Amino acid sequence: MTVTSAGSRPRPGSTPRPDNHIIVLFGAAGNLARRRLLPGLFHLAAAGLMPDRYQIIGSSRRPLTDQQFRDLARQAVAEFGVSTPAGEAWQTFQRRLSFTSTEPGRTASLTAAIARAERQIGRSPGRLFHLAIPPAAFESTVRMLGDAGLAAGSGVIIEKPFGTDLASARALNQAVLAIFDESRVFRIDHFLGKESVDNILAFRFANGLFEPVWNRRHIAYVQIDVPETLSIEGRADFYDQTGAYRDMLVTHLFQVLGFVAMEPPTSFDARHLHEETAKVFDAVKPIDVAHVVRGQYAGYTGEPGVAPGSGTETLAAVRAEVDNWRWAGVPFFLRSGKRLSASRQTVTLGFHEPPLRMFPVDAAVTPNGRRNEITIDFADPGSITAGFLAKEPGAAMRLSAAELTFHYGNSVRAASTLEGYERLLLDAMLGDQSLFTSSDAIERLWEISARLLDNPPPVQSYAPGSWGPQPALDQLIAPYHWHLPGLGSPS
Repeated sequence: MTVTSAGSRPRPGSTPRPDNHIIVLFGAAGNLARRRLLPGLFHLAAAGLMPDRYQIIGSSRRPLTDQQFRDLARQAVAEFGVSTPAGEAWQTFQRRLSFTSTEPGRTASLTAAIARAERQIGRSPGRLFHLAIPPAAFESTVRMLGDAGLAAGSGVIIEKPFGTDLASARALNQAVLAIFDESRVFRIDHFLGKESVDNILAFRFANGLFEPVWNRRHIAYVQIDVPETLSIEGRADFYDQTGAYRDMLVTHLFQVLGFVAMEPPTSFDARHLHEETAKVFDAVKPIDVAHVVRGQYAGYTGEPGVAPGSGTETLAAVRAEVDNWRWAGVPFFLRSGKRLSASRQTVTLGFHEPPLRMFPVDAAVTPNGRRNEITIDFADPGSITAGFLAKEPGAAMRLSAAELTFHYGNSVRAASTLEGYERLLLDAMLGDQSLFTSSDAIERLWEISARLLDNPPPVQSYAPGSWGPQPALDQLIAPYHWHLPGLGSPS
């Protein structure tokens, strides 16, 4: 069985399989490994996209036997995976799983496990280390791999957030690049691995209907909106030191902005994609604190592990500006928060209203007036919706809102879709950095955030299940409105 990705960067023929590999999962007993990595690796294996010969070595603070790790993996796949852990596919996969305990200064067991895996695979397999661990442990783990002589020729996947400000991002980059070559560093953002985020490029650049109007002459505003109904879900140790802006906007939403706003690359390889997104980030003005809303849901300070009187924001919304010829004057509104009224992941492009007023518009049936919108929903499996006005049936010339929607889930190739982490794990094994972020891009995003991080506005309380602090959010986006398809104009 071959899985192909309809929105992936053009690759001739079928999806390539990686060379033989050893994959080491640090944090193998943690939440990310259980929910994403182990199910994702098994799905790749079941789809025939793993190497011919591979070994997966788990490591964590919690000591496990090989069999306990295999049992943990089976439970994870059964609970969170799309492929059932049964039959020959599972038996083959679980035989490739082993476990070893590792910590700085005590790497003999890891070195031995890797040597054993190399003997089993043969022919000098590639090595990929995945750091599914707290950010505070990134530097020490990278240094440990260098001291143990395991980094040479290996790749490393680093989870977000990559630093907490410009100084820490630079320090982490220096530590990582002292051990690993930049071409072998994969700073992961699972949003960029989503089928429908990648399809932003196809939708825009492959269609002469849309690319000519993808600019300030036609587009009035852009919204990148990722509300969540979830709370911090027991992640207080991480979240209370991070907050919504660092956790979501710098790491995810600005990366999506880079895809939406980039100039046409000459090809979709890593170098050209990075060059074009870097130009976008260079053109983003430093965030104006006056154009920022920080919110905190009522009851947050009562969550276990949250510091009393914490000023950490659980919602962040900003107005960003891309100061170049294509986008000058077009506001980009980015919002994400916890405990909101709905969970969505959307990019909305609002077009200028036409100047003619010959058509009467009923505000009750056309909540957005005469403004057309294109909304890209990038929550898997995703959709694209074009909102426009059409004549109501009847003798009078009256308009009402109408929509055209394409659902990826209805595509004949929907079964071929890879989840974001699966796609990125495959790309990392292939050495393809196209959908991973570069050190320069990350440092630039922290640079434009410096004013906000140094002097953040106070948090404003909002009720769980609401749309955040009002009237601040509506004032931020005025004269426009927050809009999510199916939910009207949330406030």
